[in-house]
Amino acid sequence: MRNLQIYENQALRLFESVLKKCREVSWMMKKVLTIAGSDSGGGAGIQADIKTFCAHGVFGMSVITAVTAQNTLEVKAVQDISPGIIEKQIDAIYEDMGTDAVKIGMVSRTGSIKAIAGRLRMYRPGNIVLDPVMVSKSGYDLLVPEAVGALIKELVPLVDVITPNIPEAEKITGRSINNIEDAEEAAKAIHALGAKNVLVKGGHFSGKPTDILYDGENIYRLESERIQTKNTHGTGCTLSSAIASNLALGFPVKEAVERAKEYITGAIKNHVSIGEKGVGPVNHLYALYERAGFNYLFDR
Repeated sequence: MRNLQIYENQALRLFESVLKKCREVSWMMKKVLTIAGSDSGGGAGIQADIKTFCAHGVFGMSVITAVTAQNTLEVKAVQDISPGIIEKQIDAIYEDMGTDAVKIGMVSRTGSIKAIAGRLRMYRPGNIVLDPVMVSKSGYDLLVPEAVGALIKELVPLVDVITPNIPEAEKITGRSINNIEDAEEAAKAIHALGAKNVLVKGGHFSGKPTDILYDGENIYRLESERIQTKNTHGTGCTLSSAIASNLALGFPVKEAVERAKEYITGAIKNHVSIGEKGVGPVNHLYALYERAGFNYLFDR
């Protein structure tokens, strides 16, 4: 009981210090919307997005596109939300709160994609980040194959940043990616489809992970360290949500991406070992836990 009281006092002091800082700079909280699927395991999807928004000090809102039954081992089932309800959720956000950035994740069917694209054209929000989620780490199709064309036609031209991994970039472009140079050409091809900025993630390459960022003029090779862990569930969701958060906070695209990469590296390093034998999640709130003094969470 005494230890619990100590942790509660530490958390209260952290909250008070953050509140004081906010008052000092007359800070207005930025609002970020995630349009994605729910992950019952809590490591990816809407749940990962909201945790990431919290870690960046922005207010998170959500539009649920699908409900998944999953854990660290597998995706057991998916129930899609009807396009009409997706539209109503988006209406509810823009008729009241509005957004400073939007992250789009799992959109499994053509009807869902068209509903989202229609509302984005209607409300014209800025700072749209698309994570073109296609297949889960356990091999489940989160975007049905026949909907890939709709995603390319309807959503890609609307976004400020798209963040495909290597297999997703191959699917979008119809070309093989075997090295950094191939990834650069894929980034250019995806940019030609209408995306303003393309981040081809290089985690599937062997050796040091190198992401390719292309803004239509310049190509940047962004390296990071490879962390030896199987607990990487939700990394794509988390990275794209971090990019959206940083764009909402006013950072230019390249800096928003670099800051997001630094954040996801820390989240992977401080991964959470839960579940039996599957792919565990990253630790979205590791920095907040450390500041609050919850060091016991990091004992390995």
